[in-house]
Amino acid sequence: MLVLLYKNFIRSKGTKIGLLFLLCIGFISLLIGKQFQEKQQSNIEQAAVYQKEHIARNAAFHKDEIGLLLYYIKFSLVNKTLPINSLAIGQRDINPSIQSVTIRGLEGQKYDSELNNPNNLLAGNIDFSFVLIYLFPLLIISFSYNLISEEKESGTWKIVATQSQNTFIYILQLFYVRILSLIALFTILLLTAVLFLNIPLDQTFFLFYGLGILYILFWFSVCFFIVSLQKHSNFNAVLLLTVWLFLIIIVPAGINAYIVNQYKVPEALELTLKQRNAYHEKWDMDKNETVEKFYKHYPQFKSYVLPEKEFSWLWYYAMQQMGDDESAAESRELETKLQQRNLASQRIAQFIPTLHTQLQLNEIAHADLGNQLLFLKETKHFHEKMRLYFYPKIFDNADVSKENWSKFKVETFNDPSEISFLTAFLPLLIFNLVLIGFGWRNFRRSVL
Repeated sequence: MLVLLYKNFIRSKGTKIGLLFLLCIGFISLLIGKQFQEKQQSNIEQAAVYQKEHIARNAAFHKDEIGLLLYYIKFSLVNKTLPINSLAIGQRDINPSIQSVTIRGLEGQKYDSELNNPNNLLAGNIDFSFVLIYLFPLLIISFSYNLISEEKESGTWKIVATQSQNTFIYILQLFYVRILSLIALFTILLLTAVLFLNIPLDQTFFLFYGLGILYILFWFSVCFFIVSLQKHSNFNAVLLLTVWLFLIIIVPAGINAYIVNQYKVPEALELTLKQRNAYHEKWDMDKNETVEKFYKHYPQFKSYVLPEKEFSWLWYYAMQQMGDDESAAESRELETKLQQRNLASQRIAQFIPTLHTQLQLNEIAHADLGNQLLFLKETKHFHEKMRLYFYPKIFDNADVSKENWSKFKVETFNDPSEISFLTAFLPLLIFNLVLIGFGWRNFRRSVL
């Protein structure tokens, strides 16, 4: 019976067109992922080459004052891009994966990013997660909305009911054939991605794959419940498309509006201006006052005395440090509000399967807001490490030629966050079981 049902299903022109269309869009999304992967890799390689040449060129030009040299030199930190990030680009297309900073004030540098075409950012990327979240449900709806109603409307249902020993099993078989076809298509695309994008078969891949399977089953569960109501085909189609529109667009947009208004963040531009104003006003203040504040922040440098001359690098870098210190409250507020947004969206998403899947896919790929916040925090530690290494050399006016500048390589940040299978799978599993349970109850109550 299953073989016959599968042949009847796959023989339909609409089925072939739908599967072929989704397969083509899936391959296009993998090409987009490949382009993104190559761009990220190229940026990292160029950053390494640029830093090496940049440091060597400036060290050769500014031989006399290490303080002046370090005014210009930038050191880069890379946010490691996982291969699976090509399937779920997430926020990596708007947040920089490379931070290049000098040892001057950090707050004015943290939010520097690449220039991007606003139209491209608005349109977004058709990555594989987009295909899975948005397009797979539409094909599932088109395959399932009229499973019973079409035969009832054409008058063939009574024949099916009399020839089948158990009509409920027959309905399950109809769904099984469609589920098998979509999961097979999903598996083919992911296996192609493994080969095409060099994605390792590790825990992140199986998390991604398992989450995708549960998401596909969720939409089949929705269709199973709607079909169990045994309404007309038009009613089923309209209701399912309304559910799709509600879960995919309306609810996420509403939640985003709520979170943005509930957790209002200070603009990064305001923070940058505060840091720069705090730094520039020090030109008109007593130098000793600035340096004393610097000593209070770094008591280990009290042995360095402010020279009695118009300009000194001790005073200059103390000014830079005070710019960061005096904007620290705003910086912490911004970080706290962004963290609150991230936690709020994760909590709410547990009750919205589509949003939960999207956030989890981004989190698996380390392309979420949480990853960006960790990267910014690591940038701060990286910047502080470079400051503490070079401050004594600047204050002692160390010989530039004696420093081994070639040892300063581009460093990489590895996100230590881990996602549990339970956290990723449980919300979808519960929704699937609830919808299947209600659908089964409806079929039991009705006379098929």
